[in-house]
Amino acid sequence: MTVSTGVTGTAATRLREVGAARTRVEGLAKVTGAARYAGEHEFAELAHGWLALSTIARGRITALDDGPILAMPGVLTVLHHGNAPHLEPTENRFGTDPTLMLLQNDRVPHAGWPVALVVAETSEQAREAAEALAAHIEYEEEPHDTVLTADHPGLRSDDSRQTEKGDVEAGLAASAVVVDEEYTTPEEHHNAMEPHASTARWEGGRLEVVDSNQGSFLVAQDLAKIFSLDAASVRVRAEHVGGAFGSKGSTRPQAVLAAMAATVLQRPVRVVLTRRQMFSLVGYRSPTVQRVRLGADADGRLRAFDHTSSCLTSSVYEFVEQCSAFGRVMYDASDGHRTADRVVPLDVPTPRWMRGPAQAPGSFAVESALDELAEKCGIDPVELRVRNDPAAGPVSGLPFSTRRLPECFREGARRFGWADRDPRPGVRRDGRWLLGTGTAAAVYHSSAAPSTASVTAEPDGGFTVRITAADIGTGARTALTQIAADALEVAPGRIRMRIADSDFGPAMIAGGSMGTRSWAWAITAAAAELRERLALLGPGGAVPPEGITVRSDTTDAIRALAQRERHTFGAQFAEVAVDPLTGEVRVRRMLGMFAAGQVVNPLTARNQLVGGMIWGISMALHEEAVRDPATGALANGDLAGYHVAANADVPLVEADWVDDPDPEDPVGVKGVGEVGIVGVAAAIANAVWHATGVRHRRLPLRPDRILTAGTAVG
Repeated sequence: MTVSTGVTGTAATRLREVGAARTRVEGLAKVTGAARYAGEHEFAELAHGWLALSTIARGRITALDDGPILAMPGVLTVLHHGNAPHLEPTENRFGTDPTLMLLQNDRVPHAGWPVALVVAETSEQAREAAEALAAHIEYEEEPHDTVLTADHPGLRSDDSRQTEKGDVEAGLAASAVVVDEEYTTPEEHHNAMEPHASTARWEGGRLEVVDSNQGSFLVAQDLAKIFSLDAASVRVRAEHVGGAFGSKGSTRPQAVLAAMAATVLQRPVRVVLTRRQMFSLVGYRSPTVQRVRLGADADGRLRAFDHTSSCLTSSVYEFVEQCSAFGRVMYDASDGHRTADRVVPLDVPTPRWMRGPAQAPGSFAVESALDELAEKCGIDPVELRVRNDPAAGPVSGLPFSTRRLPECFREGARRFGWADRDPRPGVRRDGRWLLGTGTAAAVYHSSAAPSTASVTAEPDGGFTVRITAADIGTGARTALTQIAADALEVAPGRIRMRIADSDFGPAMIAGGSMGTRSWAWAITAAAAELRERLALLGPGGAVPPEGITVRSDTTDAIRALAQRERHTFGAQFAEVAVDPLTGEVRVRRMLGMFAAGQVVNPLTARNQLVGGMIWGISMALHEEAVRDPATGALANGDLAGYHVAANADVPLVEADWVDDPDPEDPVGVKGVGEVGIVGVAAAIANAVWHATGVRHRRLPLRPDRILTAGTAVG
């Protein structure tokens, strides 16, 4: 086989597949049902586990009688704190997670905490038995607290999440215009199409788990530590994942319990969470209370910026929704800049990452406040944001790798028709509907994590790429095929992409808009070395029957990156119609313009950005989990009571981007997974103000809240 000798030309001249719109390489398997998800793999003697969850918000189990349950048809075992195997705490790159220490004691830290796992021959038998078990559990209840307030006495600041530069108070005092307001966002939940599922079995002395996750290597590491196993004796696979959004970004309870039951019974066990169980076991976005204070000169130039955000966490594991991170990179202030996050542990499930973590709720507060500042200064909202665009990181002082946010605003404004906008609220109507337009900025950090990959030249002329990447519906498998094809200078049809198997070695999870960038780096490094080795074969040289394999590790290369601020940016534009008689808000159209690095596949990238924007519509108008203070449980913990946007809510959503490759990335990638949702809720809320003349600082913008506030324009 003849192979070209190494990398030639610049990244821009040698790219052939990167930048081309390609349909998903696994698309046919998915639409025909050939693709198998974690809850669909069949194994001989497969047993089924069903969780029993606590019905109190805080306390302890005083009695659990599993005798009647074990006598029920098909029941194989009931695992609980009285008989469950001992588990060892695990620590990974994200810290120690005590929520995985399941069935280890009688404590109940929140409503919906796992208190038992019933395993039976069929899922129906397991479910019936688990539901029957509730009548045989007794608790000693303790007083609980589940409500976050701005003045909660338990709120505390974390010094590591506070920044301060200059004198904010002096800056506010010297400002011609000041905004000082409070903004709130509710508890919000992931609802991926595929529920969390794991199937575990022992095979050839190894624990093998088919799981639904965002990073199989991380899960394998956790399971090995939890069950005191050698790392090489655990294998985790997640070939197809039906959505995640952060909820599958770390090991979840069903994987631990499936492995526990498989070990006890010495037969395969599957555990699938129900939709209701997902509301208490896989994380969610914490409610937030945010205070934003802005001071500016009469021309709208910021002198003071102060953003303090409060959130909740569980009593088991601290997770902080760092909303103030948004302002640390967006706008500078000449006199003073301060950000802080506060958190209070309550008797609630543990929040976790959720699409656009920190930036989605943080952008609602800051970008709403920026709009209020523009109104007070009499300056166009787009112009105000461009005018305050910083040359370097407002807090870090570091240069940006690239920052094309002003271009996003200018091009977005041109396409959206912003120049024709009358700045006065309430002047546009369509029959009974009041019409308004709004805008907001978006940002999400762009980073890369050390990863490994192997690339094998096969004797048939093909190439096999192995990397523990995860395709959670984003099209990652397709994008990586395109990247590998360019790196090897071959057609994509010659690439066999193998992903989501922990045996392939350590790699970044699919999260934080870091997955594709991290994996691409590892693949291109391995491909470059492989091409050099193949070149040594000379013209007509043959690849041996076992192939030639090169393995990369990008740890050193990523550590050597220059210290810069790296972010994906965007500008969101929305037009809404508000019915003053019913309080209904309808989004008529949205446009997002992004500076997102080199776009690998326009087809799947646009899918990601539009999907995030649609979720932003859902965040603005619908999503709100309501926790009953009396019981500590959710009053609407299902898809009947927890509302999300439907097709009728989304008439026209468009996404596009400006040219913005990262010069220090081998492919120029930044990331698009998270940024699409950021700023959308603020753009819609700002548009509602423009339509009605009334500001709304509390999400979601429900009809009753619109009616209660009324309109200032009649």
